[in-house]
Order: sequence, then structure tokens, then C-alpha cells
Amino acid sequence: MSSSGGLSRRRGAGGGDGDSAYSSPSNSGSNGNYYRSSSTDGKIASDPRDLQMEDENKSHPRFTLMEEILLLGIKDKQGYLSFWNDNISYTLRGCILMELAFRNRIAMVKDPNRRKYPLADRYIEVVSEKLTGEVLLDEALKMILSTPEKMSVGQWIDLMSGETWNVMRIGFQLKQVRERLAKGLVDKGVLRTEKRNFLIFDMATHPVADMAIKEEVVKRTCMTLIQRNNNSSPNLAERDSRIAFQQLRTVAMVCAAYAGNVLENALMPLNHELRERAFTNVDELLMEYSVFPFTGSASKDEVEGKDLQLEIIAAVLNVYTKMDSII
Repeated sequence: MSSSGGLSRRRGAGGGDGDSAYSSPSNSGSNGNYYRSSSTDGKIASDPRDLQMEDENKSHPRFTLMEEILLLGIKDKQGYLSFWNDNISYTLRGCILMELAFRNRIAMVKDPNRRKYPLADRYIEVVSEKLTGEVLLDEALKMILSTPEKMSVGQWIDLMSGETWNVMRIGFQLKQVRERLAKGLVDKGVLRTEKRNFLIFDMATHPVADMAIKEEVVKRTCMTLIQRNNNSSPNLAERDSRIAFQQLRTVAMVCAAYAGNVLENALMPLNHELRERAFTNVDELLMEYSVFPFTGSASKDEVEGKDLQLEIIAAVLNVYTKMDSII
């Protein structure tokens, strides 16, 4: 991937003027299914099924980060992703590492000397061999586990994407990730499978079967971005620091959607002003969470013992900041 110092983007001019479904943060809804309250009663968008790292069995996420990104990018009726999106495949491989970190399967190698190196160049290791039940995650976990040589976050994303000139490592490429994710969502009842003719060939497509699921992901994405900093209180930064860890999974999903060129699809219900605010906020989120410790990190009590997992989240987001994003 090329280093350009950040993501460039092209924002759509249309959509959402006037009576937008999210025309104002103040009437963005009070549905408890989409919010968690901080200790200062500030509402921040989150998925009620978000994985709580402290106890996976109590709150297992219904969908992986990869599935949510695919849902945001897929065309509702046509059932396929944009043919011009060159970024989503690479982004999805990064999401696999973040998902494994959230599920406490991998962590940074605990070596004090690692801090001498950039985040993306620090080595990772398996800390739990327990399978997740998600085929792609388990395939990646087994690959990392079976490799005697330690490799970094950046190396693993490159290898799983097939971006390597080393023929000895070409077997690490995860193939047909988008199609396998789509079929997984078909099994979960979110998508359905159809055959579609594209001039000289037929292709399987996966239109959305359960719009309520996609709408929830879209709404959570919009709320995360338009509610952020929507308060002139001087204690807002302090409030954000207290809820940062609780919302980290949603933040990771939103930043990955941005890097994968599917965020704009989620922001189409917003009017022009709110879309501009959302893009500004996601830029800031990506910068804040692509370093470690995070710029607005959670309290010590919330993250104690999880630093090595959180460091992987930051490292993947750091890799995203180096991507050229072209729609």
C-alpha cells in the first residue's frame, strides 16, 4: 500500500437535503437499542450486542466487523459491491486481525523493546487457541498459530491480502473473503443469493433480505459520527475518555468503513452539513485511535490487562492511515 499521510476521498454532493432521516442530532432518536449512557448521561451510538472483552460468553457479537463492513458496502437490491472499490479487500484483512484481538485470541508480543518500532511493525502472537466458530477468523487464527516465525500486523495484513513477492508465503493469502462473508450473512438470514446476468456471464449476487439489520448498522454508524463533540461542555473531552473503551469496537468499524470506501454509503441519509461533520469526525477518530495509547484512551480500570490487544487495534488503524482511498 502506498503512504500518502492519510485518506483522500470524494464526497457525494447529493442526498439528504431537507427532510433527512438524520437531519438533526437532537431528534436522532432515543431508542435504547442504539445507545449506551456514559456516567455524564451523554448518549453514544453502540451496538447492544457489541463484544465485551471481559467476558465473551456474556455478550457475543452477532456479526463480525467484516460482515458489518460488507453490509455497508453492498448494494441493497443488486447484491454486490462496487466494481471500482479497490480498498475493501485489504481493509477486510485488517478487520480480521482486529476481530481476533477483540475476542482475545491474539495480542502484541509482550516485549518492552517493541516500542522502539512503529505500531504496524510490532509482532503479534496467539494467546488463546480456542476457535471462534467463524470460519474466516478460525482460518486466520490457525495460520498465525502454525507459523513459527513471528510476524507483524502490517506483514499479516499484506500476506492475507496476497500482497507479497515471496512465493513461499503465497499460501497465507485468504481467498474469496468477500464471497465467503456474503455466504455467511446468507446463512444468518441477512442476505439472500440470486443469479444475475452481466452481459456475457452469470454471477451470484447477494441482495439484502433483512433491511432492519443493515439499517441498524447504518444508524449506529451515523450516530457515532454526528453525536461526537455535539456538546459545548468543556468536560466533553473528559467524558469521551471515559466511554472510549466501551465504544472502541464501533469506532474500529467506522474507521474501517472509511478506509474501505463504504462509509459514504452509510452517510447518504444525512444532509450535506451532517455529512461534512461526519467526515471531519471520522478523520479525527482515525487519527486518535491509530496511535497507542489512544489520544482519548479509556480509564485505567477499563483497559487494565488489555493493552496488548488494544495495541493491535491501534496498529491496524495505523495501517489504514497509510492507504490511498479512491472511490
